[in-house]
Amino acid sequence: MENKIAVVTGTSTGLGLGLSEALAKDGWKVYATMRNLEKGAPITELQESGLNIELLQLDVQSQESIDRAVQTIIEKEGQIDLFINNAGVGFIKTTEQSTEEEYQNVFDINTFGPIRCTKAVLPYMRERQQGRIVSISSVGGLVGQPLNEIYCASKFAIEGYYESLATYVTPYFGVEFMVVEPGGITSEFANTILSDIEKSGGFQKDDYEQVLNDYMGQRTDRVDGIFQTPEEIANVVVEQLKAEQLPLRIRTSEWSSEFTKYKTQADPTGLLQTNFVVSSMLGK
Repeated sequence: MENKIAVVTGTSTGLGLGLSEALAKDGWKVYATMRNLEKGAPITELQESGLNIELLQLDVQSQESIDRAVQTIIEKEGQIDLFINNAGVGFIKTTEQSTEEEYQNVFDINTFGPIRCTKAVLPYMRERQQGRIVSISSVGGLVGQPLNEIYCASKFAIEGYYESLATYVTPYFGVEFMVVEPGGITSEFANTILSDIEKSGGFQKDDYEQVLNDYMGQRTDRVDGIFQTPEEIANVVVEQLKAEQLPLRIRTSEWSSEFTKYKTQADPTGLLQTNFVVSSMLGK
């Protein structure tokens, strides 16, 4: 039986690692990619357990690196059936507190990274008239959230990008797209965000301090249902991949569906309702 070939970016920890394992267990041959192969020990452990996974270097901030990885896989396998844009970075800072270097980096990874990868793999899928490209977004790709405007903007952008591609690439060339919108993920992702903030001097003591305290307090109080494990989200994605046709968007939990419902249904008051939902995040 011919192998189904999947590529996943950002697989050293968290959801990328979970996706690699879940796909391999479901019968895919998985190319687990990451920028720094020195962090590849968890993937090596999966290989040693007998799963059909190969480790490959790919830096989503380098078109040359992406092109080289895609070409390596095509030369070896002749095809890529599934490409999952998982690599991403979080960011919690107000616009006034952010430096240009910081917000450019967020967009370079979260938005331009998937665009670069899509540019690299799409010609091969288009030629075969089949293939699937999945991008891990967030509920923050539909609903703006306090202190997350830069992060949310990067995810809003990727949502628009794939929505636009789906209007013509799917009907004309048979390549499908799916955007995944989880809520919180219990992984190193959140820890990395907080670590990066501390490295840059911590949260500033300024007029926004009360907003931060309210937001973090509400986030702590509303843990139930928000967070899923990487394995839970990966299993949702793999299950969706069994569909004959991919949905353009999926939420991965009841919480994420409820949180975004005013953006995912025809409702003339949706904007006001969304503002109400976000205000509740600050305890207002």
